[in-house]
Amino acid sequence: MNTKKSMLIVISGFSGVGKGTVVDLVFDSLPNIQFSISCTTRAPRAGEEHGVNYFFISEEEFEKKVQAGEFVEYTTTFTNRYGTLKSEIDKPLSKGVDVLLELNVVGAKNIKKLYPDCVTIFITPPSIDALKARLIGRGSEDEDSINRRLEEIELESKEIKNYDYVVTNNVAKTCAEKIVAIIRSEHLRVSRQNLDNLFEEEN
Repeated sequence: MNTKKSMLIVISGFSGVGKGTVVDLVFDSLPNIQFSISCTTRAPRAGEEHGVNYFFISEEEFEKKVQAGEFVEYTTTFTNRYGTLKSEIDKPLSKGVDVLLELNVVGAKNIKKLYPDCVTIFITPPSIDALKARLIGRGSEDEDSINRRLEEIELESKEIKNYDYVVTNNVAKTCAEKIVAIIRSEHLRVSRQNLDNLFEEEN
């Protein structure tokens, strides 16, 4: 007997905060969660793969999906576009599988409107100085790009209060463990239990 309902989890965080590493560690602990792969028009970074980290598509392909209504939400950051496919969320949830999304604050806000029962988690850095050092150390950003990202971070910080949880990424493993604990705890909420089936006899 399965008394657990599937759950949508949304994880956000400032650029350079280490979301990717933390999310990978979460999946190591909770392998049954399905990652919802977003579409983006930006180029892959080193180590990223099409169909694994993102669906890397052209601006034209992206716009076709917009017009076809395939996205549950989409947004533009700098000169790049990001979108979440409806099929990447609804199919797994309908089968009782938890789904995890990694989104910016705009995307998270849009998803929360459409899926009000989703769990939203924001990952913060130990400090802005530590975050800036990480952005510089990543080597993929020039000075102008870093400054733009720092301006974006200032705007995003105003949205943290709208999240269900906030977790600081001092150490990626510890941060991931806290997120795993949040997910497991959320599954114990009465609202997430199929209580109608609680006392059914098994055949």
